[in-house]
Amino acid sequence: MPFNSIMAIELNEKRRAGNPLVNPGAIAAVSLVPGRSADERWNAIAGTMNAAAGCKLEVDQRVYKSETETNTRNQAISRLLEAYEVLGADPDQTLDLYTRQCSVAVTARDLATMGATLANAGVNPVTGAKVFAPAVATKALAVMETNGLYENSGQWAFRVGVPAKSGVGGGLLAVVPGRYAIGTFSPPLDEAGNSVRGQKAIESIVADLGGNVFDTGRPAPRAARRPSPKD
Repeated sequence: MPFNSIMAIELNEKRRAGNPLVNPGAIAAVSLVPGRSADERWNAIAGTMNAAAGCKLEVDQRVYKSETETNTRNQAISRLLEAYEVLGADPDQTLDLYTRQCSVAVTARDLATMGATLANAGVNPVTGAKVFAPAVATKALAVMETNGLYENSGQWAFRVGVPAKSGVGGGLLAVVPGRYAIGTFSPPLDEAGNSVRGQKAIESIVADLGGNVFDTGRPAPRAARRPSPKD
């Protein structure tokens, strides 16, 4: 179902709230970020994003203001999640943090660096900072593979075969675990909310470089030797 479906919550509220790559699950995930105040929770969210990108990212205030003034559907989603008792914090505060998070401005290079951090077992390959535990990166990539392109995720897995995540702003991030990541930006979207040209660009690059995680016709890449304590 669409990423902002209310019917999906009604059909299975707990499962829908557990998928962080659609609106209900993303709002629920934000509500679980630890912190004694909204500022503490925002600093945790922004700090993780900054560390993954390797630079300080800023909220686009015009986007944030516009989204805040028009997000009536997300308001309904947050209230419905509150009614089903799946939120970990106040719904209004949670929705504001979620909207702010969605309004962070990134470049295609920022997206690629964040993706490369996931590809590199949670370590930013540019800065060397450990952003995620390896197990967290693994699980994030699994969810991206199964849900990252909304209701077209299955078609994407069949056609391209790499974990990816799109945004309705036109950004698209794809990750080949252990190898590389790609970030694209092109606003024209398909009916599911995925960048049309971004998908085609990534499909072409993955075909050229290899990376389809389901491709059994290519030899598996040799894992890099881990340094020993003597190194």
